[in-house]
Amino acid sequence: MIRWLIVIFLILILINWFSPILQKLGFGRLPGDFRFRLFGRDMFLPVTTTVLLSMAASVIARYL
Repeated sequence: MIRWLIVIFLILILINWFSPILQKLGFGRLPGDFRFRLFGRDMFLPVTTTVLLSMAASVIARYL
């Protein structure tokens, strides 16, 4: 269990670190990514970006 928590923590750090690079490539601005304002706060739901990155990770994991 602790091993999975460490892996998830490391993945979140990597995503945070690569976030500016991914935004320059267009991720986060795809048609299925939602940005809206709710109660004075900007909210962001990157649905399409999440699906594309998940598919890429799945393909990489399958062939490694």
